[in-house]
Amino acid sequence: MTTPKTLARTAGFLYLIVAVFTIFAGLVNSRIVESEDAAATADNISTSATLFRIGFVSELVGATVFLLTSMALYLLLKHVNQMAAAAMVTFVAVSVAIQSLNLLNQNAALTVATGEDYTAAFGPTGSDQLTMLFADMQHDGYLIAQTYFGLWLLPLGYLVVRSGYFPKVLGVLLVIGCFGHLVDVFARFLAPDFGASISPFAMTLAAVAEISFICWLLVKTVRIPEANTGSTTLTKVC
Repeated sequence: MTTPKTLARTAGFLYLIVAVFTIFAGLVNSRIVESEDAAATADNISTSATLFRIGFVSELVGATVFLLTSMALYLLLKHVNQMAAAAMVTFVAVSVAIQSLNLLNQNAALTVATGEDYTAAFGPTGSDQLTMLFADMQHDGYLIAQTYFGLWLLPLGYLVVRSGYFPKVLGVLLVIGCFGHLVDVFARFLAPDFGASISPFAMTLAAVAEISFICWLLVKTVRIPEANTGSTTLTKVC
């Protein structure tokens, strides 16, 4: 039988992989895609096609491992509240489905930018604009998926608080991180300029929560009840 300690470290390791691969993919896209500059974006994708492909694969791997992370946490926390644990996995599954399908837009941008047939059919300007369209769709699709990146933190935070495995402040941070994601998404869609200005602050809340949780899973794992002379105490398992 898998122990809570093993499940916690497994979840922490998987979560770390998600963070590394997803952040790398985001950095690649931000380096290559020039907002509102179709010609520069198309040229960057064409000249850095290999890096763009690596970013594509990195995000796909991160999405896949994200689903595995939620499954490991489900096994760790389902005894607290199975409904909340199921909701957590459902939000992750929806986000992974949207994120994975959205990668088709990134692949389409790469295909158009590197394909001579599209330049011949639409002309250099038309081809560049089509590349930019798919790049913008990939960006917006990721924001839609981010809605569920945030929502999964809500049941997770609840489970962390109620489990007794972790300090309750970690659960509170995760709930705050949920609202950080949601504020970022809806502000960017409803008021793009304002959303862009507050995004660093909103995402910092989410980053602090998730990094803290990853570190706790990897280093401290969980605290579990241990019988001691007829009473129950909480003992850290490291």
